[in-house]
Amino acid sequence: MTELPFPIADAPDAAALERGRKLFAGSCTFLKGVVAMSGLPPADRVEICFAGRSNVGKSSLINALTGQKSLARASNTPGRTQEINFFTLAESHFIVDLPGYGFAKAPVAVVAKWQALLKAYLAGRPTLRRAFVLIDARHGIKAVDEEILTLLDTSAVPFQVVLTKADKVKAKEREAVLSQVRKALQPHPAAFPELVVTSAETGDGLPVLRSTIASLADS
Repeated sequence: MTELPFPIADAPDAAALERGRKLFAGSCTFLKGVVAMSGLPPADRVEICFAGRSNVGKSSLINALTGQKSLARASNTPGRTQEINFFTLAESHFIVDLPGYGFAKAPVAVVAKWQALLKAYLAGRPTLRRAFVLIDARHGIKAVDEEILTLLDTSAVPFQVVLTKADKVKAKEREAVLSQVRKALQPHPAAFPELVVTSAETGDGLPVLRSTIASLADS
């Protein structure tokens, strides 16, 4: 049988799972919101970022990963948050929450300013190990997602797709979405060749994602 491109990541071994659990059992606190490159904290530790279109469930996933209900706050208005938010995890990692994209209601000038900041951040952050691009498991990769995937390619930032809200999709529908995602990722050289399927509601996939993040300290 031919192996599918971009398979779902296997469950890590016990040692890797424990390493991920320990990392996220440590304290995770909000450090600062950044609106200009001059405001970035020192690049002195492992850094990962989360990107995703508005309402993809990014805040819910970050909260579920860290075991905190309101660490990352969701806005009811897509595109309202225009900051790059930094969180300190266990004093050894930065978790970076990028603003949701695909916000049609935001003024053009605001969008342009945010895009410029995002490009500068992705191109100039030496400790950024991986971007996790969140994709709604009900909808797959949309045209607006292609923009961020292409930007990550051109910035030479490795990215991994994380499907969210998997609990809201029936098995048959999920296979169709997975097929669409795999096809859409093939032209992107910066795409990491495994998918992570998650649910912030049920906890599915969270140990895999924690372990993946913990492993990046070795890269």
